[in-house]
Amino acid sequence: MENGQRVNGSAKSAESYDVGHVQEVIQQARGELRHLLQQRAEIMKRIGTVKQTISGLANLFGDELLSEELLEMVDRKSSGRQPGFTKACRMILMEAGRAMNARDICDYFEQKMPAMLARHKDPMASVTTVLNRLVEYGEAQAVLSNGRRAWLWIAEDPAKAPRSHGESRFVAKPS
Repeated sequence: MENGQRVNGSAKSAESYDVGHVQEVIQQARGELRHLLQQRAEIMKRIGTVKQTISGLANLFGDELLSEELLEMVDRKSSGRQPGFTKACRMILMEAGRAMNARDICDYFEQKMPAMLARHKDPMASVTTVLNRLVEYGEAQAVLSNGRRAWLWIAEDPAKAPRSHGESRFVAKPS
């Protein structure tokens, strides 16, 4: 309904309503949304940690220890089709155990999954976009590595994540 539209034969503008109550509801919704987004980031970090633990154990003792369901859940089951681009970037960064720049990830794709890159007009831009999204999701952290922007998988607390020689951390200001 538009401002000033007649309701039951009388015109009432938005200015005549108590906007204080509406503002209070908006502030409560904003707080809840912020809390839910924080919970999502924490859950994604925890999922990454558990997947990384399972993958590490499978690397040490062999995939045969894992059920088909678990292999699929930790993205180790070869389903015959390429995993999604974001999922693949996540897996590469997670298993690297070090900060990687977009070029490193593109090189990995070229060596291991060339068909995945072939679908992208500008692979570097696509990889950079995905890595920046992983930062937004709370799964990765942007770092400077040898003076270049790189990304580091953060399993739990970014302060506890290992640093390689020549890396410094920077955190973008929240918008």
